[in-house]
Amino acid sequence: MRLKLLTVALALAATPFASHAEDLLDAYRQARANDPVLSQADSTRLATGETVVQSRALLLPQISAQLGITQTDQNGPDRDTTTGTDLGHTRTRSESATVTQSVLDFSKYSDLKAAKSSSQAQDATYEAALQQLSTRVATAYFQVLTNDDALTFAKANEQALARQLEQAQQRFDVGLSAITDVQDAKAQHDTSVAAVITAENTLADSREALTQITGKPADNLKKLREDLPMDAPSPNDPKAWVAEAVKSNPTILASQYNVDSAEHSISSARAGHLPTIDASAGYSKSTSWTQNAGSPATDALNRVSGNGRGGTSVGLTLSVPIFSGGATQSRVRQSIYQRDAAQDSLESARRQVVRDTLNYYRSVVAGISKVEATKAAVASSESARDATQAGFEVGTRTIVDVLIAQQNLTSSLSDYSQARHQFILDKLLLKQTAGTVDVKDLEAINALLQ
Repeated sequence: MRLKLLTVALALAATPFASHAEDLLDAYRQARANDPVLSQADSTRLATGETVVQSRALLLPQISAQLGITQTDQNGPDRDTTTGTDLGHTRTRSESATVTQSVLDFSKYSDLKAAKSSSQAQDATYEAALQQLSTRVATAYFQVLTNDDALTFAKANEQALARQLEQAQQRFDVGLSAITDVQDAKAQHDTSVAAVITAENTLADSREALTQITGKPADNLKKLREDLPMDAPSPNDPKAWVAEAVKSNPTILASQYNVDSAEHSISSARAGHLPTIDASAGYSKSTSWTQNAGSPATDALNRVSGNGRGGTSVGLTLSVPIFSGGATQSRVRQSIYQRDAAQDSLESARRQVVRDTLNYYRSVVAGISKVEATKAAVASSESARDATQAGFEVGTRTIVDVLIAQQNLTSSLSDYSQARHQFILDKLLLKQTAGTVDVKDLEAINALLQ
């Protein structure tokens, strides 16, 4: 009785597990809560947002208060101690409060605009990280499924080749075949055993890759159902996808905000040549008194005496920069170079997004035909394997032909599994490059799992 590889593969894949199977949405929710890459992007976004508060604070009133006390010894180092006269010491307490307000400072206004643009850039960067989380989780998830299928096919292939080796040995024992048939079958079987070990290690590593994102073990995952909707991209026009990507991709938006921030930084640097005006108002009070003056006999009578005076001040301060050693013009040039670098980064990001969008669009279109072709190849390879096995049993085909047919079937099954998973991923990656991927897309994919 011959052992069909596809039947064995499906039987192994359907082996029940002890735990409840997790789906793509489970993995995504775990990643949202535990992924350190997304958490880092969020912390960076919040930290950058604080620069807006700090820049705005420089345009608001600045209030400060001071309290000081000093003591002066009136005796001095040359005092004559023989007379018993103590000149005492004087203490002075000073109190003051100051309010300053920037009235005219173009650099501070430009710095605030630059900080806002930088904050918007980081918001867009976080949005990009959030969208990339969807594709990272999906890619890691389907890599586990692909490698799990590969292990299943490798085990089924090993069992089929073990059966071929058994048959070759039986035919040799009764004199129906040469020892070379047994040796060929054994060599192929040994290779398949090594392939199973390799597939097990690859699967374990892909599970760890998913765990690295989610923070949770990925032991039992739901798989794609057999019937998949093979829909073309909507809209079915690559130019429309490119236009949407250029407009909505968060990486491009972040680069554009960085250019805006750099432009404002140039204005801030140029404002270093301009005068500034600050307003200020203050109140101060000073109190002094002398203690321990006179002889010891009259010390108690002269212990404390003093007075206090207070006053207010209001004014404007005009500061005109005249010469700073060339530092201001250097900062202007530096800001211009940084703006040019930001513009180059924007153009680089735009070109990369256009390339990725067209690539994923073509991959989705080609993926439809590839899935259908690999599915047909599985059926053809299985029929060819069965026919070759039948020919071997009647003596018209060799054991080498059977082993080759067996390997072709395993390869076709692996190609079909990869094509199905990659087609789903390419559709998601296309939306991610266009900047339109969200949880609803994961929900649609999750509905294809079982």
